[in-house]
Amino acid sequence: MNTPLAPTLEAFFTDRLIRQQRVSPNTIASYRDTFRLLLGFMQQHTGTRPARLKLTQLDAPTIGAFLEHLEHARGNSARTRNIRLAAVHSFFNYCALRHPEHAALIARVLSIPTKRSQKRIVTFLAPIELKALLDSPDQSTWAGRRDHALLLCAAQTGLRVSELLDLTCADVQLGTAPHLRAFGKGRKERVVPLTRQTLAVLRVWIRERQGQPADPLFPSRTGGPLTRDAVERRLAKHIATAQHNCPPLRAKSVSMHVLRHTAAMMLLTAGVDTSTIALWLGHEQERTTRVYLHADLALKQRALDRATPPDGRPGRYRAPDSLLAFLDDL
Repeated sequence: MNTPLAPTLEAFFTDRLIRQQRVSPNTIASYRDTFRLLLGFMQQHTGTRPARLKLTQLDAPTIGAFLEHLEHARGNSARTRNIRLAAVHSFFNYCALRHPEHAALIARVLSIPTKRSQKRIVTFLAPIELKALLDSPDQSTWAGRRDHALLLCAAQTGLRVSELLDLTCADVQLGTAPHLRAFGKGRKERVVPLTRQTLAVLRVWIRERQGQPADPLFPSRTGGPLTRDAVERRLAKHIATAQHNCPPLRAKSVSMHVLRHTAAMMLLTAGVDTSTIALWLGHEQERTTRVYLHADLALKQRALDRATPPDGRPGRYRAPDSLLAFLDDL
Protein backbone atom coordinates (compact mmCIF):
# COMPACT_ATOMS: atom_id res chain seq x y z
CA MET A 1 0.00 0.00 0.00
CA ASN A 2 1.43 3.37 -1.03
CA THR A 3 0.79 5.82 1.81
CA PRO A 4 1.43 9.51 1.00
CA LEU A 5 4.15 10.95 3.18
CA ALA A 6 3.08 14.63 3.16
CA PRO A 7 -0.13 14.46 5.28
CA THR A 8 1.53 12.23 7.88
CA LEU A 9 4.56 14.49 8.18
CA GLU A 10 2.38 17.60 8.42
CA ALA A 11 0.27 15.98 11.16
CA PHE A 12 3.45 14.94 12.99
CA PHE A 13 4.50 18.58 13.31
CA THR A 14 1.14 20.27 13.86
CA ASP A 15 -0.70 17.63 15.88
CA ARG A 16 1.98 15.57 17.60
CA LEU A 17 4.81 18.01 18.32
CA ILE A 18 3.01 21.35 18.62
CA ARG A 19 -0.45 20.51 19.95
CA GLN A 20 0.07 17.30 21.95
CA GLN A 21 3.67 17.42 23.14
CA ARG A 22 4.10 21.22 23.06
CA VAL A 23 7.81 20.87 22.35
CA SER A 24 10.06 23.91 22.37
CA PRO A 25 10.65 26.08 19.28
CA ASN A 26 14.25 24.84 19.25
CA THR A 27 13.07 21.23 18.93
CA ILE A 28 10.67 22.19 16.16
CA ALA A 29 13.49 23.93 14.31
CA SER A 30 15.82 20.94 14.72
CA TYR A 31 13.22 18.45 13.46
CA ARG A 32 12.26 20.78 10.60
CA ASP A 33 15.88 21.03 9.46
CA THR A 34 16.24 17.25 9.62
CA PHE A 35 13.32 16.65 7.29
CA ARG A 36 14.38 19.44 4.95
CA LEU A 37 17.69 17.62 4.54
CA LEU A 38 16.01 14.22 4.20
CA LEU A 39 13.48 15.41 1.61
CA GLY A 40 16.21 17.15 -0.36
CA PHE A 41 18.28 13.97 -0.28
CA MET A 42 15.30 11.96 -1.53
CA GLN A 43 14.56 14.36 -4.37
CA GLN A 44 18.20 14.33 -5.47
CA HIS A 45 18.42 10.53 -5.51
CA THR A 46 14.92 9.58 -6.70
CA GLY A 47 13.85 12.59 -8.73
CA THR A 48 10.55 12.63 -6.83
CA ARG A 49 9.23 15.91 -5.48
CA PRO A 50 8.85 15.86 -1.68
CA ALA A 51 5.06 16.37 -1.86
CA ARG A 52 4.75 13.20 -3.98
CA LEU A 53 6.92 10.92 -1.85
CA LYS A 54 5.42 7.78 -0.32
CA LEU A 55 6.09 6.64 3.22
CA THR A 56 7.26 3.30 1.85
CA GLN A 57 10.14 5.06 0.06
CA LEU A 58 11.65 5.90 3.45
CA ASP A 59 12.78 2.40 4.28
CA ALA A 60 15.73 1.45 6.49
CA PRO A 61 18.33 1.25 3.67
CA THR A 62 17.28 4.71 2.46
CA ILE A 63 17.48 6.23 5.93
CA GLY A 64 20.85 4.54 6.38
CA ALA A 65 22.07 6.07 3.11
CA PHE A 66 20.84 9.47 4.27
CA LEU A 67 22.79 9.16 7.53
CA GLU A 68 25.92 8.19 5.57
CA HIS A 69 25.36 11.23 3.35
CA LEU A 70 25.25 13.48 6.42
CA GLU A 71 28.57 12.19 7.73
CA HIS A 72 30.56 11.86 4.52
CA ALA A 73 29.09 14.40 2.09
CA ARG A 74 28.10 17.11 4.58
CA GLY A 75 30.87 16.42 7.09
CA ASN A 76 28.54 16.14 10.09
CA SER A 77 29.83 14.66 13.32
CA ALA A 78 28.47 11.44 14.79
CA ARG A 79 26.66 13.55 17.39
CA THR A 80 24.87 15.58 14.71
CA ARG A 81 24.07 12.36 12.85
CA ASN A 82 22.48 10.98 16.03
CA ILE A 83 20.39 14.15 16.49
CA ARG A 84 19.02 13.75 12.95
CA LEU A 85 18.31 10.07 13.59
CA ALA A 86 16.42 10.95 16.79
CA ALA A 87 14.10 13.17 14.75
CA VAL A 88 13.51 10.37 12.23
CA HIS A 89 12.84 7.88 15.03
CA SER A 90 10.34 10.25 16.62
CA PHE A 91 8.48 10.55 13.32
CA PHE A 92 8.39 6.79 12.76
CA ASN A 93 7.12 6.20 16.29
CA TYR A 94 4.24 8.48 15.30
CA CYS A 95 3.82 6.55 12.04
CA ALA A 96 3.50 3.32 14.01
CA LEU A 97 0.26 4.66 15.51
CA ARG A 98 -1.19 6.04 12.27
CA HIS A 99 -0.04 3.38 9.83
CA PRO A 100 0.14 -0.04 11.49
CA GLU A 101 -0.06 -1.58 8.01
CA HIS A 102 3.61 -0.56 7.60
CA ALA A 103 4.69 -2.04 10.93
CA ALA A 104 7.53 -4.10 9.45
CA LEU A 105 9.05 -1.14 7.58
CA ILE A 106 8.68 1.11 10.63
CA ALA A 107 10.28 -1.47 12.94
CA ARG A 108 13.32 -1.74 10.68
CA VAL A 109 13.80 2.05 10.66
CA LEU A 110 13.40 2.23 14.43
CA SER A 111 16.05 -0.47 14.79
CA ILE A 112 18.73 1.74 13.19
CA PRO A 113 21.14 2.35 16.09
CA THR A 114 22.78 5.56 17.15
CA LYS A 115 26.51 5.81 16.54
CA ARG A 116 28.91 6.09 19.42
CA SER A 117 30.61 9.46 19.44
CA GLN A 118 33.59 10.90 21.20
CA LYS A 119 32.70 12.51 24.51
CA ARG A 120 34.76 15.60 25.11
CA ILE A 121 35.41 17.21 28.46
CA VAL A 122 33.30 20.33 28.84
CA THR A 123 34.89 23.74 28.47
CA PHE A 124 34.42 26.24 31.29
CA LEU A 125 36.02 29.47 32.46
CA ALA A 126 38.33 29.74 35.43
CA PRO A 127 37.54 32.58 37.88
CA ILE A 128 40.25 34.85 36.44
CA GLU A 129 38.96 34.21 32.90
CA LEU A 130 35.36 34.92 33.91
CA LYS A 131 36.41 38.16 35.59
CA ALA A 132 38.22 39.26 32.43
CA LEU A 133 35.08 38.59 30.40
CA LEU A 134 32.77 40.43 32.79
CA ASP A 135 35.14 43.41 32.82
CA SER A 136 35.14 43.62 29.00
CA PRO A 137 31.80 45.37 28.25
CA ASP A 138 32.11 49.16 28.23
CA GLN A 139 29.78 50.06 31.08
CA SER A 140 29.80 53.72 30.14
CA THR A 141 27.33 52.74 27.37
CA TRP A 142 23.78 51.38 27.57
CA ALA A 143 24.66 48.29 25.52
CA GLY A 144 27.71 47.62 27.68
CA ARG A 145 25.69 47.73 30.90
CA ARG A 146 23.08 45.42 29.37
CA ASP A 147 25.77 42.98 28.18
CA HIS A 148 27.48 42.99 31.58
CA ALA A 149 24.20 42.16 33.33
CA LEU A 150 23.35 39.46 30.80
CA LEU A 151 26.78 37.76 30.96
CA LEU A 152 26.80 37.88 34.76
CA CYS A 153 23.34 36.29 34.89
CA ALA A 154 24.42 33.59 32.44
CA ALA A 155 27.54 32.70 34.40
CA GLN A 156 25.84 32.76 37.81
CA THR A 157 22.49 31.13 37.06
CA GLY A 158 23.53 28.67 34.33
CA LEU A 159 20.42 29.44 32.28
CA ARG A 160 20.41 28.33 28.66
CA VAL A 161 20.68 31.18 26.17
CA SER A 162 17.06 30.60 25.08
CA GLU A 163 15.96 30.86 28.73
CA LEU A 164 17.92 34.09 29.19
CA LEU A 165 16.39 35.67 26.10
CA ASP A 166 12.88 34.66 27.19
CA LEU A 167 13.22 36.40 30.57
CA THR A 168 10.85 39.28 31.15
CA CYS A 169 11.03 42.02 33.76
CA ALA A 170 8.34 40.17 35.72
CA ASP A 171 10.54 37.07 35.93
CA VAL A 172 12.99 38.84 38.27
CA GLN A 173 12.30 38.76 42.01
CA LEU A 174 14.51 41.26 43.79
CA GLY A 175 12.88 41.20 47.23
CA THR A 176 12.99 38.38 49.75
CA ALA A 177 14.77 35.28 48.42
CA PRO A 178 15.83 36.97 45.15
CA HIS A 179 15.64 34.71 42.12
CA LEU A 180 14.94 34.41 38.41
CA ARG A 181 11.98 32.42 37.09
CA ALA A 182 12.73 30.59 33.85
CA PHE A 183 10.97 28.19 31.53
CA GLY A 184 13.30 25.50 30.19
CA LYS A 185 13.04 22.41 28.03
CA GLY A 186 9.67 20.72 28.06
CA ARG A 187 8.02 23.95 29.27
CA LYS A 188 9.28 23.18 32.78
CA GLU A 189 9.36 26.14 35.13
CA ARG A 190 12.15 26.54 37.66
CA VAL A 191 13.55 29.27 39.87
CA VAL A 192 17.25 30.04 40.22
CA PRO A 193 18.51 32.03 43.21
CA LEU A 194 20.64 35.11 42.75
CA THR A 195 23.88 35.98 44.51
CA ARG A 196 24.37 39.36 46.17
CA GLN A 197 26.60 40.51 43.32
CA THR A 198 24.12 39.55 40.61
CA LEU A 199 21.25 41.03 42.61
CA ALA A 200 23.06 44.38 42.90
CA VAL A 201 23.76 44.51 39.16
CA LEU A 202 20.20 43.57 38.22
CA ARG A 203 18.72 46.18 40.55
CA VAL A 204 20.69 48.90 38.80
CA TRP A 205 19.89 47.49 35.36
CA ILE A 206 16.14 47.16 35.96
CA ARG A 207 16.03 50.70 37.31
CA GLU A 208 17.65 51.89 34.08
CA ARG A 209 15.65 49.46 31.91
CA GLN A 210 12.27 50.85 33.08
CA GLY A 211 10.34 48.14 31.26
CA GLN A 212 6.82 46.85 31.68
CA PRO A 213 6.38 43.41 33.35
CA ALA A 214 5.96 41.63 29.99
CA ASP A 215 8.93 43.37 28.33
CA PRO A 216 12.17 41.42 27.75
CA LEU A 217 14.71 41.78 30.55
CA PHE A 218 17.56 42.12 28.07
CA PRO A 219 16.18 43.99 25.04
CA SER A 220 17.74 45.02 21.78
CA ARG A 221 18.20 48.71 21.00
CA THR A 222 14.72 48.75 19.44
CA GLY A 223 13.14 47.34 22.61
CA GLY A 224 12.41 43.87 21.28
CA PRO A 225 14.03 40.65 22.47
CA LEU A 226 17.62 39.91 21.51
CA THR A 227 18.21 37.06 19.08
CA ARG A 228 20.54 34.15 19.76
CA ASP A 229 22.85 35.25 16.94
CA ALA A 230 23.03 38.78 18.32
CA VAL A 231 24.01 37.50 21.75
CA GLU A 232 26.72 35.26 20.32
CA ARG A 233 28.09 38.20 18.31
CA ARG A 234 28.18 40.37 21.41
CA LEU A 235 29.89 37.59 23.35
CA ALA A 236 32.51 37.14 20.61
CA LYS A 237 33.26 40.87 20.75
CA HIS A 238 33.73 40.82 24.53
CA ILE A 239 35.82 37.65 24.41
CA ALA A 240 38.17 39.31 21.91
CA THR A 241 38.59 42.21 24.33
CA ALA A 242 39.09 39.90 27.32
CA GLN A 243 41.79 37.91 25.53
CA HIS A 244 44.09 40.93 25.53
CA ASN A 245 43.98 41.08 29.33
CA CYS A 246 43.77 37.33 29.96
CA PRO A 247 46.00 35.29 27.59
CA PRO A 248 44.67 31.86 28.77
CA LEU A 249 41.34 32.76 27.15
CA ARG A 250 43.00 32.64 23.73
CA ALA A 251 43.15 28.84 23.94
CA LYS A 252 39.40 28.47 24.54
CA SER A 253 36.40 28.59 22.24
CA VAL A 254 33.77 30.38 24.31
CA SER A 255 30.05 30.27 23.60
CA MET A 256 27.07 31.12 25.78
CA HIS A 257 26.80 27.44 26.66
CA VAL A 258 30.33 27.63 28.11
CA LEU A 259 28.96 30.13 30.64
CA ARG A 260 26.33 27.54 31.58
CA HIS A 261 29.15 25.03 32.13
CA THR A 262 30.99 27.65 34.16
CA ALA A 263 28.02 28.07 36.51
CA ALA A 264 27.86 24.31 37.03
CA MET A 265 31.60 24.07 37.74
CA MET A 266 31.43 26.91 40.28
CA LEU A 267 28.68 25.03 42.12
CA LEU A 268 30.64 21.78 41.98
CA THR A 269 33.86 23.30 43.32
CA ALA A 270 31.82 24.93 46.11
CA GLY A 271 30.82 21.44 47.26
CA VAL A 272 27.27 21.34 45.88
CA ASP A 273 26.19 17.77 45.09
CA THR A 274 25.34 16.75 41.54
CA SER A 275 21.64 16.15 42.27
CA THR A 276 21.24 19.76 43.37
CA ILE A 277 23.21 20.98 40.33
CA ALA A 278 20.92 18.92 38.08
CA LEU A 279 17.88 20.68 39.56
CA TRP A 280 19.63 24.04 39.27
CA LEU A 281 20.39 23.52 35.57
CA GLY A 282 17.04 21.92 34.74
CA HIS A 283 18.49 18.56 33.72
CA GLU A 284 16.02 15.73 33.22
CA GLN A 285 18.42 13.20 34.77
CA GLU A 286 21.22 13.52 37.28
CA ARG A 287 23.59 11.48 35.10
CA THR A 288 23.63 14.39 32.63
CA THR A 289 25.36 16.44 35.33
CA ARG A 290 28.12 13.88 35.89
CA VAL A 291 30.03 15.27 32.90
CA TYR A 292 31.21 18.06 35.20
CA LEU A 293 32.85 15.56 37.53
CA HIS A 294 35.14 14.51 34.67
CA ALA A 295 36.10 18.12 33.98
CA ASP A 296 37.03 19.03 37.55
CA LEU A 297 40.75 18.26 37.93
CA ALA A 298 40.82 19.85 41.39
CA LEU A 299 38.16 17.39 42.57
CA LYS A 300 40.19 14.49 41.19
CA GLN A 301 43.35 15.80 42.84
CA ARG A 302 41.61 16.03 46.23
CA ALA A 303 40.44 12.44 45.82
CA LEU A 304 43.98 11.41 44.91
CA ASP A 305 45.39 13.19 47.95
CA ARG A 306 43.04 11.27 50.23
CA ALA A 307 43.95 7.92 48.67
CA THR A 308 46.77 5.74 49.98
CA PRO A 309 49.24 5.19 47.16
CA PRO A 310 50.50 1.64 46.57
CA ASP A 311 54.03 0.86 47.64
CA GLY A 312 55.67 0.81 44.24
CA ARG A 313 59.40 0.78 43.63
CA PRO A 314 61.22 1.54 40.40
CA GLY A 315 62.91 -1.42 38.78
CA ARG A 316 64.95 -2.23 35.71
CA TYR A 317 64.18 -4.91 33.20
CA ARG A 318 66.95 -7.41 32.62
CA ALA A 319 66.74 -9.60 29.54
CA PRO A 320 67.04 -13.31 30.43
CA ASP A 321 69.09 -14.04 27.34
CA SER A 322 71.79 -12.27 25.33
CA LEU A 323 69.85 -12.71 22.08
CA LEU A 324 66.74 -11.16 23.63
CA ALA A 325 68.89 -8.31 24.92
CA PHE A 326 70.16 -7.76 21.38
CA LEU A 327 66.61 -7.62 20.02
CA ASP A 328 65.51 -5.23 22.76
CA ASP A 329 68.33 -2.86 21.87
CA LEU A 330 67.30 -2.64 18.20
